[in-house]
Amino acid sequence: MLYHSLVRPILFRLPPETAHELALHSLSLLPAKLITKRAPSLPITRFGLSFSNPVGLAAGFDKNGIALHGLAALGFGFIEAGTVTYHPQPGNPRPRLFRLREDQALINRAGFNNEGAAAFARRVQEHRADCVLGVSIGKSKITPLEEATEDYLASFELVHKVADYIAVNVSSPNTPQLRELQQSQQLSALLAALQARRRELQKKVPLLVKLSPDLERRDLETIAEVIEQSQVDGIIATNTTVSRDNLLTDAQRVAACGDGGLSGRPLRSRSTRMIAELYELTRGRIPLIGVGGIFNAEDAWEKIGAGASLVQLYTGFIYQGPNIAREINEGLAKILAREGFANLDAAVGCRAKEWSTIAS
Repeated sequence: MLYHSLVRPILFRLPPETAHELALHSLSLLPAKLITKRAPSLPITRFGLSFSNPVGLAAGFDKNGIALHGLAALGFGFIEAGTVTYHPQPGNPRPRLFRLREDQALINRAGFNNEGAAAFARRVQEHRADCVLGVSIGKSKITPLEEATEDYLASFELVHKVADYIAVNVSSPNTPQLRELQQSQQLSALLAALQARRRELQKKVPLLVKLSPDLERRDLETIAEVIEQSQVDGIIATNTTVSRDNLLTDAQRVAACGDGGLSGRPLRSRSTRMIAELYELTRGRIPLIGVGGIFNAEDAWEKIGAGASLVQLYTGFIYQGPNIAREINEGLAKILAREGFANLDAAVGCRAKEWSTIAS
């Protein structure tokens, strides 16, 4: 494959963030018709939205919405842009993105570098993507934790007109104190305020919450209860992990990367177990988007079996290249036929008990 034999070796000689920026800007400049990758139709409807297929691009790849047309042309059923914050911010100092090739993983501590919610909304208003568009919103770094709700509300008001759904990111490890917003009292207050503003605006845009894979079971039980009581439309599981367990990469090299969230292969089983736990805790009533370590159709199938209705990837896209969405969808179609399922809906959660048993 051209990407593995030629393009990736060139990109991987560059610093990771430089390679990322080059790829993103290339996608923003190329006409969509030149890069279109037709994926088989695997339709599914969740939280009132119709997806042509269940494979999405996770937040973090296109924070400012500059390449949505090009990314949609690669066959993704949906794209989650952002994370955007109310205040524009440069993010953490570089270098802040690192490859762990032996583990097919990344470590990032970008810190929500973005041009701000207002600039994002203006750009997307003029250039809508040809697929479902989610927008991830997070807390501005300069905003004190006690003012986080107002900060999220300000971003919500700016982006709700261009978003098919909004993801509330309270789980990035790269913004100080952000994960404290997963505590039940704070999360409940934040979600209540967002739901109230959504009603005031008479905007039915679905509201999702993105959670950390580093939560303990007892915390997950409390959060699941809060999310159900708040009538949130969906859960994204999971964000990156701060764990560095069981890596193949030399420990000194890992330590040299410093702080940040780990994504990719090492996260796969951890995120799958959490999806199964959430599916069981919510009795399958809340749609789940599964993220973490998806590189092929079998990985995606694992998440669907655990309880995810939709899946997202980021690190797999970096390592596997632009054909990944099409290849996963083709593989999922074959797996559904092999396993005797008429459609995706019938398959969701078919192995949840098995995976939740592993978790316990």
